[in-house]
This record gives sequence, structure tokens and C-alpha cells, in this order.
Amino acid sequence: MTAVYTFDVFATLDGYGAHTGDWGGYWGKQGPELLERRDALYRQAQRMVFGANTYRAHARMLAASTEGSQERDAWVTRMRNLPATVVSSTLDGPLDWPDATVVSGDPAEVVARLKAESDVPLRSHGSLSLNRALLAAGLVDRVQVTLFPVICGRTGADPIFSGAPDFDLELLESRTLDGHTQELVYRPTLR
Repeated sequence: MTAVYTFDVFATLDGYGAHTGDWGGYWGKQGPELLERRDALYRQAQRMVFGANTYRAHARMLAASTEGSQERDAWVTRMRNLPATVVSSTLDGPLDWPDATVVSGDPAEVVARLKAESDVPLRSHGSLSLNRALLAAGLVDRVQVTLFPVICGRTGADPIFSGAPDFDLELLESRTLDGHTQELVYRPTLR
């Protein structure tokens, strides 16, 4: 059986994955339901998949905080403790991640092999360029967008789907968290 691969991403209404403004983390919209939901998602057995840039960003963020501190939410610690594969031609191991492996090569080939061999689902949080390539290759089974109720027209950074192919999306799940943030899970089909 092939492991399910989920591209998990945080987004603004106008499609950005980050910002350069003074919004703060989660665009200042995190609440107890969001944090509880993220914690539950990352309690599940799974393997994380990152590109080099997202791995570096996560490693920097984690180095700036300590487990249990106000700067690090519980789900982030859970994510760090999951096994991870970092697809990169620029990084060498060992990595500052408890159970991470660096694999070089064509990302589509690496992830196709992981999907065939993994006994647990695969999840990638962020890794925009990696996941655009995997979407184009038909390897993403689920796109999970946590949509924060903000528009970052001036301060938006990292347009999530810029340059991606066209897809039809079948809505599989939806939920509202903290009365304003949407979590949407889709099955993508290349057009």
C-alpha cells in the first residue's frame, strides 16, 4: 500500500505562507482550538518531509526557543520528534533534528520511493517549492490549508501556489477553529 502524502500549509486569504510585517506568528490569530488541533495532528505516527530551506527555517526557529517555552507550541515539539526526511542537494548529515535523514536526488523520485516504502503517512509542513514540484508530479494526496483570516497584500511573503500547475480540488474535510480560522483538506487532481 502506498503511504498518503499531505502537503500541510498555513495561508492568508490572499495565498501567502508568511509575512514581513509585524503580525506575529500565526498572523496573531492562534487560539486554543487551533493549537489543540495542531497538537492532535502531530500526535499521530507519521514521517515529516522537508526541503532544505524549510528544514533550515525550522532548525533556526527551534534553536531560538526551548521545549515548553512560550515561544514554542507543543505541536512544534511533537513535529520535531517525528522521523523526518530532508530532501536536499545542499545539506549533509547529521542534522540537528532527533531522527532526520538527508536524501539527495530528484524530489519526485525520493518521495515516490518514500510513499512506496513507508508504513506511516507522510506530511510536509511548508516546503513550498518542494511541494509545488510534488504536486506537478502527482505525488500529493492531500492539501491541508489552514487559512488565517488576514490579507497580507503589502507584507505577504512566500506565495504558496505561485507557478504551480492547475488543479481541481475535492473538499474532504473542513473545520472552523477559534471561530475564525479555517482548516480545509482537499484531494488535488491535476488539470
